[in-house]
Amino acid sequence: MFVKKGDKVKVISGKDKGKEGVVLTALPKKDRVIVEGVNMIKKHEKPSAVAPQGGIVETEAPIHVSNVMVIDPSNGEPTRVGHKDVDGKKVRVSKKTGEILDK
Repeated sequence: MFVKKGDKVKVISGKDKGKEGVVLTALPKKDRVIVEGVNMIKKHEKPSAVAPQGGIVETEAPIHVSNVMVIDPSNGEPTRVGHKDVDGKKVRVSKKTGEILDK
């Protein structure tokens, strides 16, 4: 998977097209990611010890990884991701600028 938790991404298709956010969770087995503030759904929760009131809670739902692009930190534009070997380690590289995306 080309995105990781903590990456800043831009949504390129769907109802939230154009929105940007940080990846909260990556779900590689399902090819999906949860992005902060994107694909919000309303969920009905029963009263419990954690939430004694219960009610309707708004939360993020997963979106398919093909609908997001990683934002290049050097120029702030969406970019495709490539891989390169640096000092024997495989790192992610921006296809637009060639900058290394991994910290």
